Amino acid sequence: MNLRLPPRRPAQRPGPRLWPVGIVLALAFTAALTAASAVSYTGWEMLDVRGLKPERRIDSRTLFDLVKLAFGVVAGAGALVALVVAYRRQRVDEDAALRDTTRLHTERFTTAVSQLGDDSPAVRLGGVHALAGLADDAPTRELRQTCIDVLCAYLRLPYTAEADLPAGDEEARHAFLALREVRHTVIRLIRDHLRLPRTHHRSWQGHDFDFTGVVFDGGDLSEAVFSGGMVGFSGAVFSGGTVDFRGATGAVPRGLPMPPAVPPGLMLPSVWLPTP
Repeated sequence: MNLRLPPRRPAQRPGPRLWPVGIVLALAFTAALTAASAVSYTGWEMLDVRGLKPERRIDSRTLFDLVKLAFGVVAGAGALVALVVAYRRQRVDEDAALRDTTRLHTERFTTAVSQLGDDSPAVRLGGVHALAGLADDAPTRELRQTCIDVLCAYLRLPYTAEADLPAGDEEARHAFLALREVRHTVIRLIRDHLRLPRTHHRSWQGHDFDFTGVVFDGGDLSEAVFSGGMVGFSGAVFSGGTVDFRGATGAVPRGLPMPPAVPPGLMLPSVWLPTP
C-alpha cells in the first residue's frame, strides 16, 4: 500500500532577525540617556530648583564624587553592552535549539509516513500513533498541522466498503478488517485530541481537518469540539456502520449532511439540528 501525498516542501526556517549590533547599541544608549534625562528633569521640577550654584574651585570630596559618577557611568554603559550581547546570544541559541528540534521532528515524520505506507496493518497502526505523537510534540503549529493533514489524507485514500468485497474471499475480508481498524484508529485519535480543552498543550482544536470525499463506515467523533479551523466533509460518503457525532459542540462542519438528507447510521448532536 503506497501512501501518496502532495509534495511537502522542506521546512526551512530563516535565522533570527537581529539588527546590527551598532544600531542596537545606539538605540539602547539613546533610550538610557532619555530615561536618565526624564528622571533628572522630574527630580529638578519636584525640588523646585531655580538654578545651579557656580563653583570656581572644587574640594577633594567633590572631585571624589565626580570620579565615582564617571565610574558609575562607565559601569552602566558596560552593563548595557553586556545585556545587549547576552540577549542576542540567547536569541541565537534559542533559534539553534528550535532548528535541532525541527530537524529531529522531520526525521521522525519521514519514518512515520513510511510506516503508514507499509503493507503490514500492525506497522500502519504504529505509524498512525507515531504521527499523532509527533503532532503532540511538534515545536510549531505549522508542523502539527502537517501531521494532521497526513492523517486526514490517509482517510481520503481509496477505500472499498465491506458490502463491495468479493463474496467468499476470506483473504480480502481479513485485509479489509485490518485496514478498517487502522482507519477507525485515526478517527478515534482525532476525536480524543478534539475532546481536550483548547488550552491543553496536546489539544488539536483550532486546526484544519479535511475529510473531503472520505468513506466512513463507522467511527466515533462523539463529544468532539470543532472550534476554530476549517473542518470539511464535502463529498464524504457514509456507507454503513455508525458515525457518532452525539455530544459534539462547536460550529457545524462544512459539507456534513443535515436533515432531511442524513444517511442511515449518521448520528448528529441536537445542537447541530435545524430548529423547526
